Amino acid sequence: MTAHLAHLVRHPIKSVGHEDITGALLDEGRAMPFDRLWAISHAEARFDGPLTEWTAKRNFVRGAAAPGLMAVSARMLDDGRIELTHPELRPLTVDPDRAEDQTRLIAWLAPLWPANRPAPRRVERVPGVTLADASEPYVSILSLASLEALSAATGAPMSRHRFRGNLWVEGWAPWAERDLVGRRLRIGAAELEVATPITRCRATCANPETGTEDVDTLAALKALHGDTLFGLYATVTRGGEIARGDTVEIL
Repeated sequence: MTAHLAHLVRHPIKSVGHEDITGALLDEGRAMPFDRLWAISHAEARFDGPLTEWTAKRNFVRGAAAPGLMAVSARMLDDGRIELTHPELRPLTVDPDRAEDQTRLIAWLAPLWPANRPAPRRVERVPGVTLADASEPYVSILSLASLEALSAATGAPMSRHRFRGNLWVEGWAPWAERDLVGRRLRIGAAELEVATPITRCRATCANPETGTEDVDTLAALKALHGDTLFGLYATVTRGGEIARGDTVEIL
């Protein structure tokens, strides 16, 4: 089977919602457009005023600390607002740059956030910076065949949204992507160079449909490979349009 791009996903607010899209324009040296533009810092974040540069994930609310966040879905509207849904909450539509909507967003998250964790305090945005887990502006690439193999190993079909990836490839052999570090890929009009595998955290143990932990994905990965790696980070070396169905070529 010729490998192709099966899914494209962005996450406008870090750890708060995933959104499937049909295509994107990748820019050289930049992350996925509209991915992790905003993040929500918590009361024990290691900076005081509004954020001015990339900072580590420990400063933000995350699914590893609150599994319920994993069940949030997002949809960016034409006017730039974001519609958020969760199976246990009323839908919320916000402009994350508006102060009053930031207050509404933090209040909306309160039922999903553990009382023993430092509370969400402020919506952060740094122009031109992606507030992802890695400081480099990577695009993440994952394999559907590897997801199926991991699901088989755990005995539970798993949603790809557990892994918060950007680009999902169909047609690679299971785990073949583990040999692609340092290789270049062509997807549509864009080219990317694979930089490093992705180390996974406990957020992947939560079911994106229910927001509850139901599979120990980390233990399963360790049993299979002796590590907790799943997926790849890649750098865009040539910008261009990509779309669902595009061929994925290893150069």
